[in-house]
Amino acid sequence: MRNLLISGLAVFAGIVSLPARVSPNQTQKAPASAGYQQDPRLKRLEKFFQKAGCPAQKYSDTFLEAADAYDLDWRLLPSISFIESTGGKAARNNNLFGWDSGRAEFVSPTAGIQSVGYRLSHSRLYRHKDLDGILATYNPDAEYAEKVKAVMRRISPSE
Repeated sequence: MRNLLISGLAVFAGIVSLPARVSPNQTQKAPASAGYQQDPRLKRLEKFFQKAGCPAQKYSDTFLEAADAYDLDWRLLPSISFIESTGGKAARNNNLFGWDSGRAEFVSPTAGIQSVGYRLSHSRLYRHKDLDGILATYNPDAEYAEKVKAVMRRISPSE
């Protein structure tokens, strides 16, 4: 009975912490009807990841979907994933971002992208911060923000 209660609380806590707009269990890519197939950002992002041989290339539309849904610079999530896991090359447990010092596990890379995007937009730790504030909170290393911003400029010189 105790184990059942603990399991139920863990499940409840997981449900409560999920983003309301996107299911983290989403495993399929956004449909072409989402409008990203003709989006020039998609081509730039795919080209960037392809050049580096990154597995994250196949989630390019998901990065854009998350950025648009959570009002983030469209280059931010891909850049963090590139710094943290070389765009998925070194990702474990579908964690492209090294989230929770690499301990976080996501049911899919898509769920990880949506979850981290949601948190960067809605968590009290990140909410209402500019790019430098978000990056300083994400990783307080003095050089981290500039590394991420350099990748952002490689993807596209401006937002």
